[in-house]
Amino acid sequence: MGRKSTIERGPAEVRAAIDKLIRKGQLTLDEIRKYIAEQHGAEVTPSRSSLHRYTAQQEAMLDKMRAIDQAARVVVEELGESPDDRAGALLVQSITTLATDAAMRAQVDENAPSIEEVRKLARAAKDVMGARKASLQERIQIERLARDKLLQEQSDKLEHMASEQGLDSDQVAFWRREFLGMRGGPAS
Repeated sequence: MGRKSTIERGPAEVRAAIDKLIRKGQLTLDEIRKYIAEQHGAEVTPSRSSLHRYTAQQEAMLDKMRAIDQAARVVVEELGESPDDRAGALLVQSITTLATDAAMRAQVDENAPSIEEVRKLARAAKDVMGARKASLQERIQIERLARDKLLQEQSDKLEHMASEQGLDSDQVAFWRREFLGMRGGPAS
């Protein structure tokens, strides 16, 4: 790797400002230099050629990041998820993070994970998310069954007490509606 640019070696706040302006993509190099000189001083303003090289590097990195994000969306769609729903968005973010890490490490380490390994990790993440979703649905079903059973028991007790106490059908309907939260007849 080459040596760091004067921008990378300069003050962090100047680099952050330059990065932000590059991401916005609305100013020319001269306008960026002018802005930095006005905001941070002429002594920390990078040369035009330095700014040009740095901008080219940053734009290349942003292009790679966009490509990784797009590839992650394609993988999520291949796995049968929608990249726009919450689970799909989480999966896209996870794959993007894994792929970005793999791409960065591949530049300096030949043992970095391959794209195929990232794809396998994405499949595993999808399987975990599917298992969690199934588990949640099972819990909801168990809760529903428990509630139905409790309501049936309470309704049976109400019927028994109504016959012992001599309550009429309007009184039983009132207790069933107001205290058991049931509409209609027994166990509804």
